[in-house]
Amino acid sequence: MSDYNESHARAGIDAKLPSIECWPNQFPSYDISIANPEYTSMCPKTGLPDFGTITIQYRPDKLCLELKSLKMYIQEYRNLGIFYENAVNRILRDVVAACQPISAKVIGDFTARGGMHSRIEAEYQR
Repeated sequence: MSDYNESHARAGIDAKLPSIECWPNQFPSYDISIANPEYTSMCPKTGLPDFGTITIQYRPDKLCLELKSLKMYIQEYRNLGIFYENAVNRILRDVVAACQPISAKVIGDFTARGGMHSRIEAEYQR
């Protein structure tokens, strides 16, 4: 563990990424679930690729996420060094900032590496 430092731990958290666009919601009281099974990023320490599925579940208020901009946003992680935990929490933070939902949950289901499978979940409730 001594090989990991604060730079590794904070990698990618504040990287500049494309904005997530939104459009006006027309209906109340429903949930949206979006899965991206082609998520990739890099380990900030080793530079090795990470793969997984990112699922975003949210209850919109006044705005819905625009899917093309969300796709472009998630694709930017491809060359970003960031830990799984930070990626999931960063995506949640950016989704909440973009559409200000009533509630949101981001699930990262990452491909096994070294015989270990990781699933990270982060939630927001207004």
